[in-house]
Amino acid sequence: MNSKRLDPLIRRAEKREDTLAKELAKKVQAHEQQVRRLEDLARFRTEYETLPAPGTALSSSLLKNRAAFLARIDDAVSLQAKQLASSEEALAIERTRLLLASRDKLVLEKLAASYRLAERKLEERREQSVLDELAARQHCRPSPEDGR
Repeated sequence: MNSKRLDPLIRRAEKREDTLAKELAKKVQAHEQQVRRLEDLARFRTEYETLPAPGTALSSSLLKNRAAFLARIDDAVSLQAKQLASSEEALAIERTRLLLASRDKLVLEKLAASYRLAERKLEERREQSVLDELAARQHCRPSPEDGR
């Protein structure tokens, strides 16, 4: 067993996790931008809908233009809502990818730790065996006091 063999795999898993974390950050930023666009469109529609002041007379052509413009804004809001839903899906996918990469790295780290522990125990057994052998030799060796 050699725990050091796993080090390149762990480094690769860490790089992958870092790359995916950066991608997730980009997706979060893009998603927040999509949310702001939808909010801006909804706010603009609300503001435009309340114009002009009540009691102001509008010609039929202005009413038609206003209705057509509101319809275009509604279309834009609908399109932006679809883009936001798509952004949410992309964000969920990216989160899942990062979660899986994190799990992969964790598994490799746990495996390496397990190998290191096994290596340490093996080394301790070897050291103990050497110490036991030295003690046995000293015990069996005649002492100068015995006169042998």
